[in-house]
Amino acid sequence: MIDLYYWTTPNGHKITLFLEEAGLPYTIKTIHIGRGEQFAPDFLKIAPNNRIPAIVDSAPADGGKAISIFESGAILLYLADKTGLLIPPDLRGRNECLQWLFWQMGGLGPMAGQNHHFVGYAPEPIPYAIERYVKETSRLYGVLNKHLSDGRDFICGAAYSIADMACYPWIVPHERQRQNLDDFPSLQLWFKRIEARPATQRAYALAQSINTLPTVDEEAKKVLFGQDASSVKK
Repeated sequence: MIDLYYWTTPNGHKITLFLEEAGLPYTIKTIHIGRGEQFAPDFLKIAPNNRIPAIVDSAPADGGKAISIFESGAILLYLADKTGLLIPPDLRGRNECLQWLFWQMGGLGPMAGQNHHFVGYAPEPIPYAIERYVKETSRLYGVLNKHLSDGRDFICGAAYSIADMACYPWIVPHERQRQNLDDFPSLQLWFKRIEARPATQRAYALAQSINTLPTVDEEAKKVLFGQDASSVKK
């Protein structure tokens, strides 16, 4: 059994996409990040970076004691290795998958996240910051669109993988990011393929059942955007 410490963010969706696709049994442990639940001492033992998602696997493949994993990319890789699913088994395919997984973790996620912040959450508009992150998001969409333009169905070719699961949730809010998928036709086709998967629909239905109003109010902004080193010294 997997315990998933989760909230309804793109990084959280990555893990429900995997668990639903693989059919692994799991239990949701909600961590309402707008209320500061990510700072609870018990959660910090699992996720010292005070971020979701995190998992605890009570039945790891080595038969040993329960193992906890934080960071969404690390969780995806752990689950793929545990199950032997959703990652290419050959050397070249596996490394192509890992390159795109790390591309998302190091590029698409952070840049789109800054886009979300300055476009939607900053207390006042900062034109330079908005232009910077909207353009960089566009560039990254262009990179993925070009990669997909050779006729492949998914990032690693014909097979759906953790690379797709990492990227897809960060494309879902494309309108908030001021991106038009019509400008990226190969990416748009890829997006629709994943959107139509039953496991994707189950994962997003679960998110809706947990958080019907995924808005960030003023109190949540103080929690989410007001952290410094003192936040981790407590």
